Amino acid sequence: MLLCGALAPVHALAQTGGNPPRPGQGAPADDPKPAEPQPDGAVPDERPIIGDDEFEASLPKLSDDINAPLEQMAPGDPAVEPIAEAPPLDEAGEEAETAAPLPPIATFDTTPVVVDAPVNDAAAVEIRYATQITGLAELGLDDRFRDLSALLDGDGRAANAAIIGARAREDEALAVRLMKSLGYYDASAVTTIVQTPGQERGVTATVAAVPGPLYRLGTIRLIADPTVPPDLISRSFALNTGEPIDAVRVQAAEANISLQLPRNGYPFAEVGQRDILLDDETRTGDYTLPITTGPRARFGGIRTEGDAVFDAAHIDLLARYDRGEIYTVADVDDLRDALIATNLFSTVSVEPVRTGEAGPEGTEYIDLLVRQTRGPARTLAGEAGYSTGQGLRAEVSWTHRNLFPPEGALILTGVAGTQEQGASATFRRANAGRRDRTFQIIASALRSEVEAFTSLTGTLGARISYDSTPLWQKPLTYSYGIEFVGTREDRFDFVQGVRERGNYFIAALPLYAGWDKSDDLLNPTRGFRIKTNLSPETSVRGAARPYIRAMVEGTAYYPVSDSIVIAGRARFGTIQGIERNDLAPSRRYYAGGGGSVRGFGYQELGPRAPDGKPVGGRSFNEFAIEARYRFGNFGIVPFIDAGQVYESNIPQLTDIRFGAGIGGRLYTNFGPLRIDVATPIAKKPGESRIALYISIGQAF
Repeated sequence: MLLCGALAPVHALAQTGGNPPRPGQGAPADDPKPAEPQPDGAVPDERPIIGDDEFEASLPKLSDDINAPLEQMAPGDPAVEPIAEAPPLDEAGEEAETAAPLPPIATFDTTPVVVDAPVNDAAAVEIRYATQITGLAELGLDDRFRDLSALLDGDGRAANAAIIGARAREDEALAVRLMKSLGYYDASAVTTIVQTPGQERGVTATVAAVPGPLYRLGTIRLIADPTVPPDLISRSFALNTGEPIDAVRVQAAEANISLQLPRNGYPFAEVGQRDILLDDETRTGDYTLPITTGPRARFGGIRTEGDAVFDAAHIDLLARYDRGEIYTVADVDDLRDALIATNLFSTVSVEPVRTGEAGPEGTEYIDLLVRQTRGPARTLAGEAGYSTGQGLRAEVSWTHRNLFPPEGALILTGVAGTQEQGASATFRRANAGRRDRTFQIIASALRSEVEAFTSLTGTLGARISYDSTPLWQKPLTYSYGIEFVGTREDRFDFVQGVRERGNYFIAALPLYAGWDKSDDLLNPTRGFRIKTNLSPETSVRGAARPYIRAMVEGTAYYPVSDSIVIAGRARFGTIQGIERNDLAPSRRYYAGGGGSVRGFGYQELGPRAPDGKPVGGRSFNEFAIEARYRFGNFGIVPFIDAGQVYESNIPQLTDIRFGAGIGGRLYTNFGPLRIDVATPIAKKPGESRIALYISIGQAF
């Protein structure tokens, strides 16, 4: 039997040996050193030992007179070479040549010596070999072996046979390791290398794998303290007696225990080192795993360390749990993600720490330690877009996300474009009294010059919103606020038949609610969304005229296959309580453009004034359907849009206009980049033949 702590035990063999004595040899009788005792069963070394006298006698004789002249040595002795005559000395006894002055530097020969480097022809030698594998495909290991094989990684080329042999030995060990990972603990592998003359590759290396019998799990012992519920560990292990000792499955079962214990109230659980006792007769392995569960915990308080961005009170506001709830690592991960999403940290970590405070039902309260390192709070950002109806539009913004702690941001924005120019300042308090709730105060000034009107508008507003974020896409979102608008706009006076400019003062209470059951915030592929806007308003121009603007929109997404999604949209709007000509032109409804009915220019649909400019309406409807085909990070989207604007306050289904086109998508980590090209169907005089739209995000 073999006790092992790894899933693929390695059997090591050791052997001993020595040099046998040569026959006919023995120790000399006058050896002054007594023979050393030999281990039992060992043969004494009988090689002769040479003494000092005998060693000296074997040396060549030196001349008795070491001062004898060289002439007395045997003439013609090849070992004797003549000694050059000593250089003459000057009167001081120094060599005359050494004492002589050096020649001028200019007389030195500075020509470099050219030495031909030897050419190593051996470097150009290459052995091309083929690799064959047997015995692994039947086990489903052929692909894994090919991914890791040293022979295959060499692309069938080697500088010499020794390299092929080294790669073959690596692949033998690899094949054995892979087979043992499936439970074949008696597996072996042999590689043969043979010459194959006359073929494109002159050498063939064959790896032959022999798995042997399969070992299966015997007794399973999970050693741990009692848990709540009692079967928490056993049901998490998910392996049974009689199943193969598959390394991947065993490690996955152990990892699942490490995952499920912190999810169910055990933050300090640790999985120990497994033991598998293999029996080569029954081909089974008895499995033992020690587990330290630690205390069952409940959430307590918050602690902070480091360069604090938030205090414990604001961090506690971001948490989705209440004190006293059973600990779960999912809530800890969510809190860490919420802190990261503020973009105010260079590094941040959240970990449980013990308090020793006893809780109900044998639990212990634990605190969460938040280690903070402050990051940059300022951001400079920009965006740009283009459409044939609106032309170019660029926006740049500067943000200080924590100018008014905690999370009180100041945002300064500038807009420059073909049809609009302006600036705005926004105070925004994120996570205001509740996570993902935002409070904003906005002041802006904007000049617009569109086909329907020209306006100079100032706005002051405040809003509270509960929004979806990339971190948490919420089913229900909402916003409400107040808005004061002063604007100077031109309009066509149908009574006098002329275009005139006038001032409008508007007060509004904009309301919004959304229900989102789609699977992704930026690129949905299934589900639906419903959005509603309702804004009670009062317009003052000479007299106060109250009215209500309302709009409802629904979108749906249906995956036809893994690469094709059918997306559809319907949108309706109405304005009740006021005549169209009493409305400020900027508060009327228009249609046409990249976010409306593609194929038409911005505000191109709907009724027009006698001077040919759009006048907008009190109601509208829009429809769109598109097929989103994605391949890799790219996509192609054919689409058909439809819609119309009406003077009446209820949208009609008459005179619907259609546009068709095709778009391209580049999918990035922040959402798809969209390029759409469309044309109107049954084009009328004066309408654009081709419309181009470039933006970020899907059309809907």
